[in-house]
Amino acid sequence: MRRLRIAPLFVLSLLTISVCNSFGQSTLQHECAQTAQMDVYSDAHVSEATGDLGGFELALDKPSASPRKALLFVYEGAANGDGIPLALTTDGNNVAIKGTWTEHGTEYPSKKDVVQTHFVKITGTLTPKMFRGTISIEGLEIVNPEHMQLKRAKQIWICGKH
Repeated sequence: MRRLRIAPLFVLSLLTISVCNSFGQSTLQHECAQTAQMDVYSDAHVSEATGDLGGFELALDKPSASPRKALLFVYEGAANGDGIPLALTTDGNNVAIKGTWTEHGTEYPSKKDVVQTHFVKITGTLTPKMFRGTISIEGLEIVNPEHMQLKRAKQIWICGKH
């Protein structure tokens, strides 16, 4: 099982920041409608031991779309937050996806709004059944990124019946 490990400098800010990503019904409906017309690749899974949701999902515009976009979902314990919009380029089966993830949070006890940005880069090979590649997210250390394998899914995890 792949786990994300937070880089040391990021840990200090996480001690005082609680990311507030309320995942309401309208967000769920929006994400499901938006990704219904996209190709979805996933390794999302629920830990039997903890019940936490973990993994990644990529929702990619169909090849006929121009310009193509991608949505990245990062699950670290729960299905919360919107997909991260990223730019997608392809050369045959080779894929390059990149962009900036902007995280909004609240610092406690002051309740001050905090914004953090992370550069995201994903590269790999895409087949009709699988995406294999690497992912890097600035400020996060990803364990075994070279082994990222996302299988084709009918929909993103939050839109399924579990």
